[in-house]
Amino acid sequence: MAAAHAHGHGHSHSHAPAPGADRRWLAVALGLILAFMAVEVVAGLLADSLALLSDAAHMLTDASSIALALVAARLAARPPAGGFTYGLGRAEILSAQVNGASLLVLAGVIAWEAVQRLGDPPDVEGLVVLLVGLAGAGVNVAAAWALSRAERRSLNVEGARAHVLADLYASLGAALAGLLVLTTGFERADGIVALLVAALMVRSGFSLLGQATRVLLEASPRGIDPDAVGRALASHPGVTEVHDLHVWEVTSGFPALSAHVLVPANEDCHARRAELERLLSERFGLEHTTLQVEHEAGSGLLDIKPR
Repeated sequence: MAAAHAHGHGHSHSHAPAPGADRRWLAVALGLILAFMAVEVVAGLLADSLALLSDAAHMLTDASSIALALVAARLAARPPAGGFTYGLGRAEILSAQVNGASLLVLAGVIAWEAVQRLGDPPDVEGLVVLLVGLAGAGVNVAAAWALSRAERRSLNVEGARAHVLADLYASLGAALAGLLVLTTGFERADGIVALLVAALMVRSGFSLLGQATRVLLEASPRGIDPDAVGRALASHPGVTEVHDLHVWEVTSGFPALSAHVLVPANEDCHARRAELERLLSERFGLEHTTLQVEHEAGSGLLDIKPR
């Protein structure tokens, strides 16, 4: 049963795709990481260093993250069509979940091998590990700089940057392990550093999975309190009640809201709706809003029943 004077309004806000310049910087970071990852795998095998190989595995997840971000950015740039009325923006969220899960799997493999090596440490070429670790740190700094040039703040870009920074610490750790092996002969340093790298990967993986899962479960965006939004709407002059309030994130940086708002019989629905839209934009940064504003039941308005 709907009131004849009910007014619905969708205030659409297009989610800007990642600019081409951002994709170019992502591609630069991807090229740097892939090139050095190949060097690190060869050096790790020649030096028999798990620290280098685990760092290379971490670099593989960095590369996967950036590659997925590139693909997802292209998909997200497509306009809404057919059954995908919001477009394909959540492709970025799905890629973040895949990347987070792969981090956890790789961390498990590296940790298992590191524990085995702690019991029976092999001979490690400390000088090779030291030099390659330092070179890897330099590559990670360059890749992090390239990612920082990307203006768009998506979950994938942020996740990729966090991974590269974590990988920077892993490279420095590998260099430290090489230095310890070289100067003290402490072979177990290599396995210990590999465990630390695995711990970093677990931390990054759980963080990415948690953030992506929040978006997929349509939790409210971080930094937006639905209760505070509801109180602000309900306390606005001319508003009697707010119900069916939903605040969610379509994809990274694209929050949305919908709500039913009741106003007294003598209120102007259109004016109240426009005021509430301004309030949501200015106070909470919510641009994509759908407000169904209607007069209170029992106001004497004609009810329309479906045939």
